[in-house]
Amino acid sequence: MSVRVRFAPSPTGYLHIGSARTALFNWLYARNTGGKFLLRIEDTDLQRSTEASTRSIIEGLEWLGLNYDEEIVFQSDNADKHRSAAARLVEEGCAYRDFTPKEERSDATVKQGIVDRARAAGAEGVNHRANPYRELSKAESDARASAGEPFAIRLKVPEEGQTFFADVVYGEQSRAYAEIEDLVLLRSDGHPLYNLAVVIDDIDMGVTDVIRGQDHLTNTHKQILIYEALGVTPPRFAHLPLILAPNKGKLSKRRHGEVVSLTTYRDRGFVAAAFRNFLALLGWSPEEAEKEIMTLDEMVESFSLEGIHRSNAVFNFNEADPRHWTDDKALWMNAEYIRTMPLEELTPLVKEELRSEKLWREEYEDWERNWFERAVDLIRQRFFTLKDFSAQGRAYFSDDFDFEPAAVKKNLLKEPRLKELLPQLADRLEMVEPWNAETSEQALRAFSDEAGVKAGLLINASRTMLTGQAVGPSMFEVFDIMGRDRSAQRLRSGVPWHEQIENVSERK
Repeated sequence: MSVRVRFAPSPTGYLHIGSARTALFNWLYARNTGGKFLLRIEDTDLQRSTEASTRSIIEGLEWLGLNYDEEIVFQSDNADKHRSAAARLVEEGCAYRDFTPKEERSDATVKQGIVDRARAAGAEGVNHRANPYRELSKAESDARASAGEPFAIRLKVPEEGQTFFADVVYGEQSRAYAEIEDLVLLRSDGHPLYNLAVVIDDIDMGVTDVIRGQDHLTNTHKQILIYEALGVTPPRFAHLPLILAPNKGKLSKRRHGEVVSLTTYRDRGFVAAAFRNFLALLGWSPEEAEKEIMTLDEMVESFSLEGIHRSNAVFNFNEADPRHWTDDKALWMNAEYIRTMPLEELTPLVKEELRSEKLWREEYEDWERNWFERAVDLIRQRFFTLKDFSAQGRAYFSDDFDFEPAAVKKNLLKEPRLKELLPQLADRLEMVEPWNAETSEQALRAFSDEAGVKAGLLINASRTMLTGQAVGPSMFEVFDIMGRDRSAQRLRSGVPWHEQIENVSERK
C-alpha cells in the first residue's frame, strides 16, 4: 500500500515551529517512500479558528517548500460524516446515547472532565462503566431521542482488556480499558469531538501513517478504540519528541511568543532552506551523524522514522539578549547557507530584502547586474541573516547609511590627524589607474609611508568612512567594489566629525 501521511494543524494562531517540524517530518517521509503528503485544516473550533491563521499555515508550508499533493481538507466540511459515524456506532451497539441533563455537565469542559475523572478513577479503582444510560435498551433510547430529549453519544469501552500499538519511535504502548472512561464522541449540540473527527477523517483520507507530537500518545489509545469499534485497522503511529524551551519546559506560543512562530524567521531574514535544515535536526539524525548542512534531496534520501530520537529536543534562546534571541545553531546554520549557497539562489533573496527596505535599484537587474552580484558575494561572508544586507550592508547600496558609534570611536576619533589624512588619501586614490584592489592597496601603503603612519590606521579608518562599520571584507576589495569616485567622496565627507560636533552642540 502506498504511504499516505497528513499534517493536520488547527488554525488558531500562527504556525508553531513544533508544528512546522511535524509537517517537515511527514513531508520527508512521504517523499522518501514515494507516498503522498496531505494537508488537513482542523477548523472545528469555530470560536478560535481564523482565516488569518489558515493563511499563515499555508504560507509557512510554502516558505519551507513543503508542497502538499491533494486538495486541502477542511475538517469542518466533514461534520456530517462524523455525526453519521457516531450514529452508526449507536446502531451497532458500540456506542450509546447519554441523556444526562446538560446542567449536570458542561459541554465546554467535557474533554478535561473526562481526563480528570479517568485519572482519579483509575487511581481509586472506580468503575467507569457506571453510567446509568450505558445499558439502556435500544427501544427506550430510540424513543427518548425521538421525543427530542438531548443526548451526547459515548463510545462503549469494553470493561476488560487493553489497547495496544507499536509506536515506531517509542516502542510498544498499552493501556488498560479500566483507565479509559466511555469517550464522548458527539456533544449534545451535535458537535463531534476531536478523537472521533480525527479517526473518521484519517480513514476518509486513506492515511496509512500518523506522524505527530509525543503529546498525542494518550489520544492514540482512545482513537484505537474508535478504529476497533468501526472495524478498521488503525494506521501505523510514530510520535515525535517534544521541543523544549531552555528551562526544559514545553515551548509554547503563550509563554514564549514570537520566537516559536515560523513567520518570525521568514520576516527576520532566515533563508528557508537553512531553517528547514535546522528544523530537521531537532529530534532526528541522518545516518551520517557528522553531516549537518544538508540539501533537501539529501534529507529526503536519508530520512527514516527509525532515525527519530526518543529524547526531547531543546531549543536554546535568551529572551533578554538580542544577540541570542533564537537558537545559536539556527543562526550559525543560516550564516553558513548565506556564505556558501550559489549566488543565483542568494541574489533573488537579497533583492527581496533590499526592495522591502527601499534600497533596490532596477539597474541591479540590468547594466549593474555584475556589480550587484560581486557586491553580494563580497559582503555575505560575515552575515547571519538576509536583514544584514540592508543593515550592515546598507552602505554598499545607498549613500544614506549610519556610522557604528564604536567603529567611529575606535577607528577615527582616536587619531586627530585622520581628519586631514583621509581627504589627502582621497586625492591620492583619484590618481590611481587602473582601479582595482591591488592598485588601491599600493596607493594606500605608499601614502601611509609618506605620511609616517601605519597602513593599518588608514585601512581601518577607510573601512569606517566607506561602510560605517568596524569590520568587514578586505578594505582593498571594498575600494574596488565601491569604485574610485565613491571611495574618494566618502573619505572626504567628514561625516563622523560633523556628527560629533552636532552631538556636542545638542548636549549644550
